[in-house]
Amino acid sequence: MPSLPRLVLSRLLPLAATVLLVGCAIAPPRTDDPLEKFNRKSYAFNMALDKHVLRPVAVGYTKVTPKPVQTSVSNFFTNIKLPISIANNLLQARPSDAITDTGRFLINMTVGVAGFFDPATHMKIPLKETDFGITLARWGVPEGDYVMIPLLGPSTFRDVWQYPVDGYLFDPLSYFERNHQFHWGQYYIPEVVYFIQMRAQLLDADSFLQSAYDPYAFVRDAWRQTRLNKLYDGNPPADVMLKLQQGQSSNNKNPNENFDPAELLKEQQQWEEKQKQQNNSGTPSGNQ
Repeated sequence: MPSLPRLVLSRLLPLAATVLLVGCAIAPPRTDDPLEKFNRKSYAFNMALDKHVLRPVAVGYTKVTPKPVQTSVSNFFTNIKLPISIANNLLQARPSDAITDTGRFLINMTVGVAGFFDPATHMKIPLKETDFGITLARWGVPEGDYVMIPLLGPSTFRDVWQYPVDGYLFDPLSYFERNHQFHWGQYYIPEVVYFIQMRAQLLDADSFLQSAYDPYAFVRDAWRQTRLNKLYDGNPPADVMLKLQQGQSSNNKNPNENFDPAELLKEQQQWEEKQKQQNNSGTPSGNQ
């Protein structure tokens, strides 16, 4: 009986080959948020978990871990997960990007001592990161609704598939964990360190989130723009960005109204002024 990865790949690869013959048509982005009520509750849960568990651990990690060690850990995980990008670049019919990532992977695994150093960057070999959500988007799969997943964070019904596909089929760490038996759950250690390192890299961005007029909307819209940039290789078409911005500015109003950055800036300034007044009066912002 074939293993699950082999069974899935035996069905996935012929499908990808068939789609290659049809042609690529990137699906347009959704700009609404019909699940906002659930998403805000999930976001509040994630932020509470981050405040009481993840952030304190990340802060402690940065205090006890020298910066060069943090850099090496980050290099290792960036490199060890490159097979995810290599596989998806092949599924996206981008063999040149797959070859580039393969070159990075082999150089860093050898010259870079198992990926703890990054000589490939010094050799000016670009990093072509991608995932299965981007693969589905490139072949025209609809984005679906935006969803804030408990514990995992922002996603869409399309992008959520990267977790089981990339995480199970293409991630070397997952393969290692499935094929080694440990008595005390030591196989979770690499993933735990990975998440701690990722959270530590975001500590500098905390102040931006805290000063946002609506932190939930800030995270949602920033994530959407990041995904668009990744989908279009950092150069999304103007009409696609405009559609996204119009959806952001409507916020339960008329979805066809024009995006008005001046109005959003005014709201942000009013909120910041309110926070200053509350801080000067000694009134906690949560009591308003």
